[in-house]
Amino acid sequence: MLKLLNIKLTIAIDGPAGAGKSSAAKLLAQKLGYTYVDTGLMYRVIAWAAVTKAIIPDNKSIIDTLFSEFKIEFQAEGVSFKVLAQAENITHKLRTPDVSRYASLYSGLPAVRDYLLGLQRKMGQSGGVIMEGRDIGTVIFPEADCKFFLDADTKERALRRHQELKAKDNPTKLTDTIRDIQKRDAQDSRRKLAPLKKAADAIVIDSTNLTLEQVVDMMLSHIDRVT
Repeated sequence: MLKLLNIKLTIAIDGPAGAGKSSAAKLLAQKLGYTYVDTGLMYRVIAWAAVTKAIIPDNKSIIDTLFSEFKIEFQAEGVSFKVLAQAENITHKLRTPDVSRYASLYSGLPAVRDYLLGLQRKMGQSGGVIMEGRDIGTVIFPEADCKFFLDADTKERALRRHQELKAKDNPTKLTDTIRDIQKRDAQDSRRKLAPLKKAADAIVIDSTNLTLEQVVDMMLSHIDRVT
């Protein structure tokens, strides 16, 4: 990987919930010395703020109000970033099932996507970034240097999410988690605005029977071939 040391690529990772995008992107960022950007976390911020204020962020003025009232900040933390609201670190509050459901709903609203699109592009414009989400390779960075679409079997993705929630003292029934994953898949793929889909030139990786290290090794091998 020596030839990558002086190259600052923009790497896009897309895929459905529970496919392992975040874990793969974090580890890949560590290995390359890049910055990892979780775009889903940005939508979760909107959802968290909206749930807290019990409003639907359906226009830009409301989004502006949410950000100004809560004083939302994204701060670098190692290869990743944390989210602050009025100087409080709320990153750990953004992974609850309720926030997840609302994040998927609000991500289909034009005002929300327009607000975050510019911020996401600005964060990745200089390269040296691994950005993951559901429309990175198709909308945010259609000209990304490398694109990956990470997928896995629905039950496997639900099991991963179930174990993740349990580890964070937020247990749920596996059947409920499977139902949530299926609902999220439907919302993400059927929404009219920037639906979840694989970019034509993305490398597909099915992580169902792969370890995290195996997934990242496959990504590194492809990156090495195209640089």
